[in-house]
Amino acid sequence: MNLAVVLVSPKTPGNVGSAARAMLNMGASDLRIVAPRCDYLDSQSVAMAVHAEGILRAARVYPTLRDALADRDLSVGTTARQRADLPPPRHPALVRPFVRDAAAPALVFGPEETGLINSDLEQCQMAVRIPTGDYASLNLAQAVLLVCYEFLQGQDEPPELTRKTATREEMEAMYGHLHETMQLIGYTDAVRARHTLRLWRALLDRALMSSAESRLFRGFLRQVKWKVDDAAERGTAAPRHAPQSEELAEGGPAQD
Repeated sequence: MNLAVVLVSPKTPGNVGSAARAMLNMGASDLRIVAPRCDYLDSQSVAMAVHAEGILRAARVYPTLRDALADRDLSVGTTARQRADLPPPRHPALVRPFVRDAAAPALVFGPEETGLINSDLEQCQMAVRIPTGDYASLNLAQAVLLVCYEFLQGQDEPPELTRKTATREEMEAMYGHLHETMQLIGYTDAVRARHTLRLWRALLDRALMSSAESRLFRGFLRQVKWKVDDAAERGTAAPRHAPQSEELAEGGPAQD
């Protein structure tokens, strides 16, 4: 399975090395590190990696999570709690079929102290929560080992789906385009924009759109912009804010 493990801003070198070892245990090899706060190749990290030193040295470093996920067609974030406006985390076993069906899935872990923040989880179509006892704090390597174990079980089973879904870069570009269009037509304002876009992300990510479908949706958005611009040039209409929709009135803007 072409599973990438993404570590967002890890702080402790030993944790990175231990995570690489956990990946090797479970048969994963694509390690990606976003904005590391440590020297992930120092002696402590290499020692903790043991036989996974090759995975550690082959790791790719990215400035942002978006860059790390650009070529992935499914991204799964990890979290220990429910976040406002974001899909609830599922048991890893329930997400496994989606991972198996993906051509290029990614598993994303946050910093040791905080885990993934909301803006990171926004970029993940799904989230998982490792079931634990009352004490839910896991070491980074433990979390990597457990979720990789769940995801890599049954990897030899034939996938249920044959369609290729859009990459995260294609989806993020589409969401940026959608955000611009919402502001253009007055569908939302600066205060509610993030809350509104999270609702749309949840809806559209569930669709597991193909590349062609994401382009189709963006073609619709381009037509909306053309129509608004054309009407403005003709002086027949001007963009104005629509009344606040009921779902926004009930939900209100979310806090990060």
